[in-house]
Amino acid sequence: MVLMARGEAAVAVTRGLLCLAGFMAVSATLSAAVLPEERADVLFHSYDGGGVTVDGPSILVRKSIGQSVSVKANYYVDSISSASVDVISNASPYTEERTETSLGVDYLHNKTLMNLSYTKSDESDYLAETGSFSISHDMFGDLTTVTLGYSVGNDDIGNNTDETFLRSAKRQNFRLGLTQVLTKNSLLGVNLETITDEGFLSSPYRPYRFSDGTTFGKAPEKYPNTRTSNAVSFRFKYFLPYRAALSGEYRYFHDTWGISANNVEIGYTHPLKANWILDVHYRYYTQKAADFYSDLFSREGELNFLARDKELSTFQDHTIGIGVSYEFKPSSWQFIDTGTLNFSLDHIRFNYDDFRDETAAGGTLAPGEEPFYSFTANVIMAYLSIWY
Repeated sequence: MVLMARGEAAVAVTRGLLCLAGFMAVSATLSAAVLPEERADVLFHSYDGGGVTVDGPSILVRKSIGQSVSVKANYYVDSISSASVDVISNASPYTEERTETSLGVDYLHNKTLMNLSYTKSDESDYLAETGSFSISHDMFGDLTTVTLGYSVGNDDIGNNTDETFLRSAKRQNFRLGLTQVLTKNSLLGVNLETITDEGFLSSPYRPYRFSDGTTFGKAPEKYPNTRTSNAVSFRFKYFLPYRAALSGEYRYFHDTWGISANNVEIGYTHPLKANWILDVHYRYYTQKAADFYSDLFSREGELNFLARDKELSTFQDHTIGIGVSYEFKPSSWQFIDTGTLNFSLDHIRFNYDDFRDETAAGGTLAPGEEPFYSFTANVIMAYLSIWY
């Protein structure tokens, strides 16, 4: 039943990975299009919050073939244990494991870099396969980089409580990006993204609830079969004279379900002595609910579509994070050029404006009288990277 926990856990872990990757890349020298460096990464990630724990390893290896081709392989595992408010309200706590494997190849031709990748994610009740292609080109003296990307995914959704249940969904992602060197110390990135989803887009486990004041009940959620999402983001980075950097990001999201969201993040990266880098960042996210979301409907079948997924509700979250990296150059290991040890911790506070905690006071409160839900979560990542 991993769909019940897929929301905040997966999103928080992904955000943490992106933040850590960003602060590790900030010290890199700006250059023209080149193949990714030969490297290997061994990572451990952990999410703990809202009754959900997610942890596991990830291994990535990248190797160049000649001067124009680079290949990579990644293996990623999530071990999930969930006793979230969704699960406790409607089912029993459970454990689950998700494995993800991906393969990719990069091809460099003059100032153009092309990437082709395939990812497969497998759980007991969810199978996802995604193919992706992107192309980027440097121009105007390597000061401007334009990137185009496209991904298509096919998901098969099952139900651990019903062997006859099988649904599918198709997802497409279109991306356009522009990175511009403004000055010798500043960099601006603008990205546009459109996502289209079609098929079964809800959870087979989660119900909505309804009450007319005298009668209370629950019924399976019903979502639209299509969804189109659009997002635009702006990223700015300013490199300070003493190898430090300031960064900022704003992202706006809107979809055909009526959800709109704003995301703002600021960060500071600072070198400590010769081999240490420290990163601190703060992120604020706010979201408006879907048109067909309600914590408590007035009757069964009140709308054509009905949902009580808290990830579709109105909520905000605040993230404070810190990361540290140590660079080393082992003289005794001839096959390793350099390496880094990296650690990050993100603390996230979620506050929901129109999703109530059914489990409050042992579930004895009347529907609609429970307190609004809130919880905190911690995302920890530690990994070793080596270049060879």
